[in-house]
Amino acid sequence: MARPASSAPGTPATVALAAAGIAFTAHTYAHDPATTNYGLEAAAALELDADRVFKTLLAEADGRLVVGIVPVTGMLDLKALAAAVGAKRAVMADPAVAERKTGYVVGGISPIGQKTALPTMLDETAALWPTIYVSGGRRGFDIELAPDDLLHVTGGRFADIAR
Repeated sequence: MARPASSAPGTPATVALAAAGIAFTAHTYAHDPATTNYGLEAAAALELDADRVFKTLLAEADGRLVVGIVPVTGMLDLKALAAAVGAKRAVMADPAVAERKTGYVVGGISPIGQKTALPTMLDETAALWPTIYVSGGRRGFDIELAPDDLLHVTGGRFADIAR
């Protein structure tokens, strides 16, 4: 896997990966502003199996923000996410709070290089793939990397959090 070409967008995610010495490949595509399902748009534009493309979601678990990364074909199981982070209950975070805490816009929230380091859980199905795709920090930009590398750079861990 290569590092990003000079034409790849410089985002906090690519800066964090480069600083950590983690190999990744940058993939850009034309984002349609009318699209609201950003992950499925990425899978179609990059001609990928949608189960290999993961979305980054923020939730509030017992009053603290946490990150759940699940395939774009599924949904985040909030009860499972709460259990994975040792909380009793989790609800989806307010989008404005998610943007403020991560430094990214909804539809382009990367799990990497967020303004505030948050507990991060990656759905265990990511381990089925040699590489997965996550947002690179803006709409129309995904990063391909090994699941273990994603966990290393985010300080995250695998958990069964998708349904």
